[in-house]
Amino acid sequence: MAVIQNIVLSVIGFSGGIAVAGGVFAFISILGIIPRMADRMGLASHIYQMETVIAAGGIAGCVVSIFQVHLGIGMAGLIIIGLFAGAFVGSLAMALTETLKVVPVLCQRANLRFGLPILITALGVGKAVGSLFQLYFIRMK
Repeated sequence: MAVIQNIVLSVIGFSGGIAVAGGVFAFISILGIIPRMADRMGLASHIYQMETVIAAGGIAGCVVSIFQVHLGIGMAGLIIIGLFAGAFVGSLAMALTETLKVVPVLCQRANLRFGLPILITALGVGKAVGSLFQLYFIRMK
């Protein structure tokens, strides 16, 4: 009976993971992040390779997370992975912000005529400080 229960739980968990991953990649596709980044970097002919690398990174992250693989990359490797993960999350957040036209609506409603670079810098610094606060004070307990 326990074997059947474990099989059913495994199938449900795997199905839920596939659904969530599919939703995330569909979200990234709909926002058009990859073509936009490829265009800005001058790599428009390599869009399929970029999509493949992003999907492979997502799969590798899931495998490392689920099976708790010990990578032994040291502090330097952790910093590099953290920088790449932060750049990805930041790109996703800014693409969503750009798609939803958050900044122009905020500027119009706040009657902001100047200081837009200061506002964007403050948003970025606030995100960085909040992430560091979460890392050092909440997760380290």
